[in-house]
Amino acid sequence: MNKNILLGVTGGIAIYKVVDVVSRLKKLDYNIKIIMTDSACEFVSPMTFETIGKCDVKNKMFHKNSHKIVEHIDLANWADLFLVAPASANIMAKINHGIADDLLTSTALAYTKPIMFCVSMNTNMLNNPSTQKNIEELKEKNHLIIDSNSGMLACDTKGDGRLKEPWEIVEEVENYFCKKDLKGKKVLITAGATVERIDPVRYITNDSSGKMGYSIAKKAFMRGADVTIISGKTSVDSPYGIENIKVQSAIDMKEQIESCVDDYDCLIMAAAVSDFKVKNRKDLKIKKQDGIHSLELEENPDILKSLNKKENQIFIGFAAETNNLIKNAEKKLNKKNLDYIVLNDVSKKDIGFNSEYNKVSIISKNQILELDKDTKLNIADKILDLIK
Repeated sequence: MNKNILLGVTGGIAIYKVVDVVSRLKKLDYNIKIIMTDSACEFVSPMTFETIGKCDVKNKMFHKNSHKIVEHIDLANWADLFLVAPASANIMAKINHGIADDLLTSTALAYTKPIMFCVSMNTNMLNNPSTQKNIEELKEKNHLIIDSNSGMLACDTKGDGRLKEPWEIVEEVENYFCKKDLKGKKVLITAGATVERIDPVRYITNDSSGKMGYSIAKKAFMRGADVTIISGKTSVDSPYGIENIKVQSAIDMKEQIESCVDDYDCLIMAAAVSDFKVKNRKDLKIKKQDGIHSLELEENPDILKSLNKKENQIFIGFAAETNNLIKNAEKKLNKKNLDYIVLNDVSKKDIGFNSEYNKVSIISKNQILELDKDTKLNIADKILDLIK
């Protein structure tokens, strides 16, 4: 069932970002209704939000036919989440002190669940003791404060008070609705491609984008796990709010994993680790006139095979194969002492490397679970169900 989001929009130059937030939420199939303050309507027309959100936009407490329902009560009862963005100093002060002098604040007073405030204002206004006190008191009342970013503000100053980026706000919303069934679990995830240097400007790598590993990390974090990523080269942004340790070579990744894996309940090895490295890496750039007739390679160590898995740990590996899929994956499962291995056919053009989609088989010693083609985020959930 799709969730209902009531969005309270206040006046502020950051309102332009909220139009993008509405667009993103709509693409994720959330049901949206919007309340705009009078000052918000001075910045952006309600028609803009109506068009982007395909939704009702409310502004006045009293209007034609307003007597047919008690609108602020009806809206409060409808919403699964009340999101206020941008959340100005004024709106937070009014809601904190129970002032109900317009439709937005009246609805907030009638809303019985936590309200999510996306902070946005001038740095001095944010740091004012009155604003800080209001924020702390809202937190004490179990409301959710999405802190601002630091950066250049519309008032030509630089500092805190910049509204979170739209994708960050949407991630906060998704996180709010996600079940927290992995709370208390510590999960270590590798992602991306390792890089093996030939010389300072050239290297050997592969086509892994990091999307699968990052999708698993994002979903694990949303489901309440304590997540750390160790990633090589990627072509996508790191998941919001998660520690991401960047490495380059297979040796770098091995050393980083070995230094911390004992502290985790689960290791998910989604990185595409290079099987080979250059035997005689050059410290200086190889010049064309020097010539190079062959590149001598040697095997990298097998990271999973080298780890001493504790009895209570779960290790999940990945197998990117092009032929003899099940046979090769089962061989890796046993050789690397894994609990599960996730097999995907990287010869397919519409799944796997650099795609938003995948189609995998999850193999254990006892069974094979076939997953139909789906988004990597949805497949990530299926993989994480293995460690609940």
